[in-house]
Amino acid sequence: MDTLQLLHCLENDPAASVTDLADILNEKPEDVANEKARLENEKVICGYHTVINWDKTDEEHTEAIIEVAAKPERGRGYDRIAEKIARLPEVTDLYLVSGKSEFLVMVTNRTMRQVAEFVGQRLAPIDGVQSTVTCFLLKKYKVDGIAMEFEEEGDDRIQIS
Repeated sequence: MDTLQLLHCLENDPAASVTDLADILNEKPEDVANEKARLENEKVICGYHTVINWDKTDEEHTEAIIEVAAKPERGRGYDRIAEKIARLPEVTDLYLVSGKSEFLVMVTNRTMRQVAEFVGQRLAPIDGVQSTVTCFLLKKYKVDGIAMEFEEEGDDRIQIS
């Protein structure tokens, strides 16, 4: 079985059924199910998610990207700080990055005030965190390769008859 092809199929459509995947891969459904389970057990596949356009719902939903400057620990680097940040339930994504900050932290909460309280009361006080910069997401245009709704572009050309 072409494991990379299976991974690409699941990356493009996490909701694809085992039967559909078997058809695409020209494999038996039970072989695909076994390979998928193996990849999940080995944490190659770490989860599945749905992209939601929260702007189209009545739910209050605030997301922010927080740059975190941190001081590494001798012998552990940034790992202990990352573990503490990752345990916070508001944190949806956490990345060690190059640039002016060490971490990019993505958080979700209902309101901007709740995000601000999270940063001030839970994130900034973590040992090793030196500073934070919070950027609130105002509008999403594309998420995980999926374009959110755009206005249809009309034909701006002048019609000549």
